[in-house]
Amino acid sequence: MKYASALIAVSCLFSVAAGQWMETTIQLPAGSGGPKALCYNSESDKVYSANYLDPGNVTVIDGATNQVVMTVPALAYPISLCHNPVNNKVYCANNGTNALSVIDGATNSVSTIRLIGANWPQAVCCNPQDNKVYSANYLSANFSIIDGTADTVIAHVPVGAGPTALCHTPGDNKVYCASYGNDSVTVIDGATNQVVATLWSGLTPHVLCHNSQDDKVYSANRYGSDVAVIDGAADTVVARVPVGREPFALCYNPRDNKVYCANYEDSSVTVIHGATNSVLASVRVGDSPRALCYNPVNNKVLCANLGADNVTVIDGTSNAVLRTIGVGNGPAAFCFSPTHNRAYVANYPDRSISVLRDSSQVGAGETSNEKPRAAPTATLVRGLPTAAVAFDAMGRRVAGAKPGVYFVADEAHGSGRTVRFRKVVIQR
Repeated sequence: MKYASALIAVSCLFSVAAGQWMETTIQLPAGSGGPKALCYNSESDKVYSANYLDPGNVTVIDGATNQVVMTVPALAYPISLCHNPVNNKVYCANNGTNALSVIDGATNSVSTIRLIGANWPQAVCCNPQDNKVYSANYLSANFSIIDGTADTVIAHVPVGAGPTALCHTPGDNKVYCASYGNDSVTVIDGATNQVVATLWSGLTPHVLCHNSQDDKVYSANRYGSDVAVIDGAADTVVARVPVGREPFALCYNPRDNKVYCANYEDSSVTVIHGATNSVLASVRVGDSPRALCYNPVNNKVLCANLGADNVTVIDGTSNAVLRTIGVGNGPAAFCFSPTHNRAYVANYPDRSISVLRDSSQVGAGETSNEKPRAAPTATLVRGLPTAAVAFDAMGRRVAGAKPGVYFVADEAHGSGRTVRFRKVVIQR
């Protein structure tokens, strides 16, 4: 029993060394509340938090130190953010008015774009190919196109009722707009600003994402319990994939060509194969999953569970749950910094942001309140000694072990209170 207990401790050491942990919590300054959306600016290494509650502002965070740089004013109910890498600007949709706030990525200065003829901007996205920014305007059932250099409105394009989500596909240079109120997705040509198709997506399309490998767009239909798969070249719905109840968030894993759908009412994440449109797995997560984030550095998917106050970490290859990490109250949004291999989690009721760090990027001089220790190196052997007490990676005692990785108890300390293990690899 003493061997098994010690082995569990060793196994935990190895798992922590290979996984995410909570690095810190950023408390938003006084007067900033309800972080609703996050985005990362790779050019200036900054994180932005759109704080929805009055008075309505955006907090700017240094991506290297996790320190709050400043809080800049926005307008009523900032709800969505996007970064334009062409001009290094961040655009913020203000849901309670008819304007976008524009934040200079270098200086943090703020300007305003008035969307005359549009109301309640709900979502924003950027087309870096043509240096345009798009705003989906919920109450006016239209779509604003903004010149990214001049920050002026070029056109308003009519779409379906209640547009809520946007997605740009760089290969075809198209923009997709999901309209929650009339179950449609409108497709706009990125170069000409013309509507090229209007598709019936399914019941209440709520969020979109793009599969760059197969050129597909996915629309999660919140009260339809399915995901519509749209061919990006033909602009036709080619499949409807059944998922859990109330699909609320999507993200794409380009390494394994998988799409993930968080099902808010089912406490699950459905994994969809990008090539075949088939369901590969249904992964149990925490209560009320609301947001997803892909970590391309370590091929992991993070799921924010609003009702459980935690984040589930899913392996991108095996679909296995690797870890569950407690965060603040009501996690509702993500952004990811590949520069530092950090995920930022917006805790809406807590007025805070949790920072999750992956151990593979811990460097000299960097610290964490939960920084893992380095795992011991393995000893290469041809076989185990006859009297060795050895365990496999699952903690099961083994004898006559085959080639593989094992943990061997140090018998010199076996009778004492401390049991030491050596990691050994039996070669063929």
